[in-house]
This record gives sequence, C-alpha cells and structure tokens, in this order.
Amino acid sequence: MTKRRAVFLDRDGTLNAPVVREGKPYPPDTVAEFQLLPGVTEGCRRLHAAGYVLIIVTNQPDVGRGTQSQAVVETIHAHLHTLIPELARIETCYAPGKGVSHPENYRRKPEPGMLTDAAHALDIDLTASWMIGDRWRDVDCGARAGCQTIFIDRNYDEALRTSPNFTVHSFEDAVGIVLAGNSAAC
Repeated sequence: MTKRRAVFLDRDGTLNAPVVREGKPYPPDTVAEFQLLPGVTEGCRRLHAAGYVLIIVTNQPDVGRGTQSQAVVETIHAHLHTLIPELARIETCYAPGKGVSHPENYRRKPEPGMLTDAAHALDIDLTASWMIGDRWRDVDCGARAGCQTIFIDRNYDEALRTSPNFTVHSFEDAVGIVLAGNSAAC
C-alpha cells in the first residue's frame, strides 16, 4: 500500500496575514484580525485536487506564555476550516519556547514533531511531501522531517538557518512549484 503525500503549511504569514511589529511577524489576536492572503483558498484547492493531504503545522506559543487563550486559537482554526474545507488536519504546538522545559517541545518548530505525528496518524510519506512557510523555523522543521521545503520570503528581519529547496514571494508561486514537482514525478 502506497503512503500518501502531504503539503504541510505554516499558518501565520503563509496562509494568513501576520501582524508585523518592528520587522517581526505575530499571529492575529482575534478572528476579526484573521485574513487569508491572496490566492490561498484557490491554491489549497489545487493542491488537494492534485492528491495532496493538506496539514497546517503552527506554533502558537502565546498560549503557553499565557498571553493568548487556547479558545481564541481554536476559534480561529474553526474559522480557517470553514474558509478552507480541504484541510485534513491542524497540528498546533502551544509550548512557550524561550528555553522553557515543556512536554510539547519535540513538536515546536523547528523540531519536526508536528510533521512526524501527522505523518504517523495519516500514513504520510514525508520524503514525498512538502513544507511551505515564511520563517526559518518552518524551513528547518521541514528539512529535519525529510520534506522538500519552500520558503515564502516576506522580508522579515530574521535570517534563515537552513537553505530551503525553493524560495518564492507568494503562496501562489509555492503552489506552482509543488504542482510542477508533482507533474515531473508522474
């Protein structure tokens, strides 16, 4: 039996507009602030139609730090599911980071735990899968899991630590790369 292929998607800055303060991206605080970026809905439909399982993998450390409620994050995710019903799963890590010991640290990007957990649950072949994101943590996470990586360069004030397989400037461009790779593999 053949394992399935997935596209793992970061949330903030990849699918939805982040709130940028002093060159750093932050998640929206409310559903009202949550806005999908151009081309995301159609791009996800195209990936799904090509046979990819769509999985969001998102660090939400503000919950672990006590500055955001888990209920708000879950409300945003429910809203996201209504906007993109093709999503198979949303993996969320609430570990606060910044050197704090937490049982979920193996899932916190750049660690690959969210990808490996989803791969195990959904019978995903990580080496035939992709990770799309806009931060160094996304690229490192995808590479550590054995996925092809696509970095969406949003010109944040932070450097990459691992070179991505591809660098683009929009979600639509990332979708085009995945679909072109899919065609080449057939």
